[in-house]
Amino acid sequence: MRNSRLLTVFVIVFVDLLGFSLILPLLPYYADTFGASPLVVGLLTASYAAAQLIGAPVLGRLSDRYGRRPVLLISIAGTFLGFLLLGFAPSLGKGLAGLFPGSWLSVNVATLGILFASRIVDGLTGGNISVAQAYITDITDEKNRAQGLGLIGAAFGLGFVIGPAVGGLLSTGGRYAVPAFFAAGLSLLNWIAVLIWLPESLTPERRAMLAQRPARSMLSASELFHALQRPRFGPLVHVRLWYGLAFAAFTGVFALYTQYRLGLDSTQTGYILAYVGLLIVLVQGLAIGRLTRRFPENRLILVSTAVLGASFLAWAFAPNVPVLLLVLAPLAFSNGVLNTVINSAITKSVYPEEVGGALGLAASIESLTRVIGPAGGGALMEWLGVWSPGVIGALILAWLVSFVWRRLIVNPDPPLPSRGGEILAQEPFQAHPG
Repeated sequence: MRNSRLLTVFVIVFVDLLGFSLILPLLPYYADTFGASPLVVGLLTASYAAAQLIGAPVLGRLSDRYGRRPVLLISIAGTFLGFLLLGFAPSLGKGLAGLFPGSWLSVNVATLGILFASRIVDGLTGGNISVAQAYITDITDEKNRAQGLGLIGAAFGLGFVIGPAVGGLLSTGGRYAVPAFFAAGLSLLNWIAVLIWLPESLTPERRAMLAQRPARSMLSASELFHALQRPRFGPLVHVRLWYGLAFAAFTGVFALYTQYRLGLDSTQTGYILAYVGLLIVLVQGLAIGRLTRRFPENRLILVSTAVLGASFLAWAFAPNVPVLLLVLAPLAFSNGVLNTVINSAITKSVYPEEVGGALGLAASIESLTRVIGPAGGGALMEWLGVWSPGVIGALILAWLVSFVWRRLIVNPDPPLPSRGGEILAQEPFQAHPG
């Protein structure tokens, strides 16, 4: 039964990421047709993450309270609506501009506004991945959790193998609305699949216990501060934050990088991202289970961080496509390991009833990086050059290697206290102990 549910979640996440990856490499080209600058493109990418920063922790905690399945249904419905807005953006933009003829609201400005609205709607309800991770945590134990979570990474990678290539083909001739409608159709099929085939992972007894906990968003400064002070959980969130900043800058400007430095179009960029996705599938679908059985998670985090930093530095100065493909291999490998192992370690750093909230908070931190990273990467590229996001990312990860060495290797924090311990009052995610 567990294996069948793991397979179902894998398919659901794959279809979800397939729709997402159809759109991701096309957004810069889509926005460029309406006069968007690199900075505006970065802000467009960041708008999704900014909305998810608000929505993800709320959805994560609500999934603890009401169950994973209903929250997944809400999340996928929001994704469907966001893709519809994206596809209808040119028509809606013309109609909106027509309501105010002769004003500052031109067709291009109005259309860009609809593009931003589509990404914000999708982001507010975009808790699909963190809720799916919580679902897998419910049905696995600590020994096989990393392997189970690796399935999500494999689904993510497989989506990126197929999605960008299909999106590039569908957008041939500048038809950027076609992939958006195709992604909307995939989201609708995904919603139906969850409704029919995915059973709830939380038992009625556990939901009743979790319902007694307040369903807060965990976004206040005091709650975040106390979460960062927790043993083991705090250092892992720090790693998620700084690694996410560097990687979000990379993903946010990659299409601009291939366009400006290498002169590639959306189809060619889609093929390169498909190559990256294939590497991630191999890492997270085949290698991650063996790696986590052989090496401690903290060691994997350290080595992956170092390799990723070196890869960013090499990416910054890649002169052509063959060198770029060579650089992307260790980059994809280290990112695939790091992303999965961090999430696995986070689920083991909190109490079982707090897993959804913890993953939601980690997702909100990751969303924050996707707000700052793409916008900052776009600004760096516009002001300094195409090499700058890679160099800055390498510097961030060089510092992170030293942090991981100090906090997770040499002087690791103590394990989570037992329920009977005297420091039990310091509950994770609570602003005021007790």
